[in-house]
Amino acid sequence: MPRRSPRARRKSAGAKLPQKPRVRTTPGRARKAARPKHAAAGARDTAAARKRAGRAVASRQKAVRAAKRPARRFVTPDPVRVRAIVEQLQELYPDARCALDFGTPLQLLVATILSAQCTDERVNKVTPSLFATYPDAAAFARVEQGALEKAIHSTGFFRNKAKSIREAAADIVSLHGGEVPRTLEELTMLRGVGRKTANVVLGNAYGIPGVVVDTHVTRLAHRLGLTRETDPVKIEFALMPLIPRESWTLFSHWLILHGRRVCNARKPLCSACPLSPHCPKIGVSVSA
Repeated sequence: MPRRSPRARRKSAGAKLPQKPRVRTTPGRARKAARPKHAAAGARDTAAARKRAGRAVASRQKAVRAAKRPARRFVTPDPVRVRAIVEQLQELYPDARCALDFGTPLQLLVATILSAQCTDERVNKVTPSLFATYPDAAAFARVEQGALEKAIHSTGFFRNKAKSIREAAADIVSLHGGEVPRTLEELTMLRGVGRKTANVVLGNAYGIPGVVVDTHVTRLAHRLGLTRETDPVKIEFALMPLIPRESWTLFSHWLILHGRRVCNARKPLCSACPLSPHCPKIGVSVSA
């Protein structure tokens, strides 16, 4: 008689083996229930991984191509070309002047603070009544924040501008006897006053030359190939040795006027620009 295994002996004795409980599924969904739930998520992860790998390869290829290209160094502009640009701008705008209306250095300081992110025309509409109400630095220092905000509201960013005007006026009263200082170092020590505002005041109120760098000056300095700097202070220091010192203030006015009338940001009028023979048109893709 063949020998039976213990399992067979238990079966013949009527012992029941432990069974897995049956999982009841909704009719017609047996196959879907049996499918692993993570299959779709896994497919998405795989596709995302392929995209990441593709981007990494493209980035490496771009880096390799950039490494193979010869590095382009900025070349100091030719003095002859720079002199031609200065002379041409002087002929184009012989009556160039500060577009802000003012009667005193303090009024110019306040108007320049208000002109940030605002047109000069709008500032000139606000300042007559403002200067009549607050005639000196002590008056600006005493005015309440809310009252000054209401007076300059239409120039935009009125909260920060009101704070800068009040704090600068307080410093002028406490540190300089109510008179606007005449040096760049002292002006930039005033709260709310930077190099641009200081150079505007020095050049137009006191006749002390200074290079004012705004958006127009930044754009044209790049297009004319005068500098590759992007920081306003670095642009200022890059232009100073190129332009005669006595023309620093006027050069800023010339570029601002030229940027507004001819060399605009989106589509400069290169075909009608007298500076075109001396301009490398750096960064210009569309022109008229």
